[in-house]
Amino acid sequence: MRFRTVIGSVLASTIAAAVGLVATTAPAAARDTITLIQGVTGVVDTAAAGGRVFVSANDRIVIADTHGTLTGSITGLASPTGLAVTPDGNRVYVALSGSNEIAEIDAAALTVVRRINLAGYPSPTNLSLDGDQLWVGYGIKNDFVGGILGLDLSLAAPTPVQVANRMYGAPLVAGAGNTVFTAEAGINPASPRVYDVSTIPATLRGVIDGADNDLSNLTDLTITPDGTRAVSVFATAGFDVWDTATLAKVRSYGSRADAPGAPGAIALSPDGAHVATAFYGTSYGPYAEVYNADTGVKTMQAQMIHKGDLVTGSLSVLGDDLYALLNDWPYNRYYLWRVEGAVLPTSTLSLSASTSPTALDPFTITGQLAVPDGSAPGAQPIEITRTLPSGATATLSGVTTAADGSFVVTDTPPVGGSVSYTAVWDGSAAFRWSQTTTTVNVAQHPTSLVVTGPTTANAGKPLTLTGRMSTAGNVPTPAPGSIVVYRVYTNKSGSVGAELPLVPLAADGSFTITDTPPVGGQYTYHVRFDGDATYGYAYTSRDVTIRGAGS
Repeated sequence: MRFRTVIGSVLASTIAAAVGLVATTAPAAARDTITLIQGVTGVVDTAAAGGRVFVSANDRIVIADTHGTLTGSITGLASPTGLAVTPDGNRVYVALSGSNEIAEIDAAALTVVRRINLAGYPSPTNLSLDGDQLWVGYGIKNDFVGGILGLDLSLAAPTPVQVANRMYGAPLVAGAGNTVFTAEAGINPASPRVYDVSTIPATLRGVIDGADNDLSNLTDLTITPDGTRAVSVFATAGFDVWDTATLAKVRSYGSRADAPGAPGAIALSPDGAHVATAFYGTSYGPYAEVYNADTGVKTMQAQMIHKGDLVTGSLSVLGDDLYALLNDWPYNRYYLWRVEGAVLPTSTLSLSASTSPTALDPFTITGQLAVPDGSAPGAQPIEITRTLPSGATATLSGVTTAADGSFVVTDTPPVGGSVSYTAVWDGSAAFRWSQTTTTVNVAQHPTSLVVTGPTTANAGKPLTLTGRMSTAGNVPTPAPGSIVVYRVYTNKSGSVGAELPLVPLAADGSFTITDTPPVGGQYTYHVRFDGDATYGYAYTSRDVTIRGAGS
């Protein structure tokens, strides 16, 4: 969620990928999802609390449940942009840049219960909520008439209190305690400001030099609930943490050298243990990362395999999950991206094939589920999906781990080629879901041919050869199927070859070749089965001496 402060004594987090259900029966329908938001021509921000996710769109607020399922909307709003929500989720505040207002929404009734007029403060855009104090970033693009103001929501008719003015565009803002942290997007380099708002008017505590710190292309910012630390998100610098008293940089999360995409959003987890970040990604789509707030160690990365772009600053956290917005601009479609279990400790799965498999023969795959604290996972259901070279998929049922997390899967692949097996554990309340894939090269099932019949015959007379295809093991032959026969005869006039009509293969593997040799000579009947996706190639030949003219 853009420019949102998580309220209470909680800090801030989330990002990432995955799932969190108690997997003691069947695997749940967890994992990351995207939900198409229909009927909108643009999306801006998210806010999440009280089991609901709120999305600001072109003329409405869209509401979703924790699964990302859309449940309702509030329409008729004048260009809603930034959102803020109370910790219990009962009240939502939205900046209406089209009418210069702040709307207060009853989340249960889905109605606007109060409008705060901000005439004289053009285009309110960005919000940050701290208790009863709402901080507003307002302003017009490409102009220096923007600024920051505060509203005391406990009053029936809040009066705007100016914090900063003459800022470029609508500045981003995050406030907590006696501190407001703000910076200007669209101006480079940008120099974040820190204000002491314990008195009126507010006092400028200091400015962080954007040129000295390589701060360009601002995308998001946030602040800890106690106001002692603020985090700025710049494409050039990444995720930097600042001491709001001394203005010194405390740390950075991640490394720009390790990030294949530009930083685009940040959120803090409710328990203060995690820092969630989101990136625009490169050619493969946006992705998210979670860091340990204290150590700075990255604990999770999740990629969205989707061609939509991340909407700047649209990251929110609800429970263990992450929510952000995607813009599939070539098709003018907009999505709510949900990442499950983003802040939970990560489990791991492994798979390995015990043998080199053959089509139609059973073989085993062994696997292991491990959780990060080293404990025994116990009996857990594992979902195994087999994908054939054609793309066809099938779920292998009845896979459950032993108490130590090990499991064995037996499968009989129906075809040869590159066959992949994907294992998924849906996670639990304590550990995040995991997934792994192994690919095996399945050999075609071996076949062999035998042809019998006379070794001599007469020209111009019918000749019958009989044959049989055999397969290894108790495997049926590929009937209906066909045998290819190529006849070559040699006599004093030379050699002549011809392909005979295809020979049908019976269900028991038998077949009959009939021919009428036209002239005398030495005949060789080349007999082959060309194979298919399941069965391998086979070949044999039969020599017959034909008596008669031409020999």
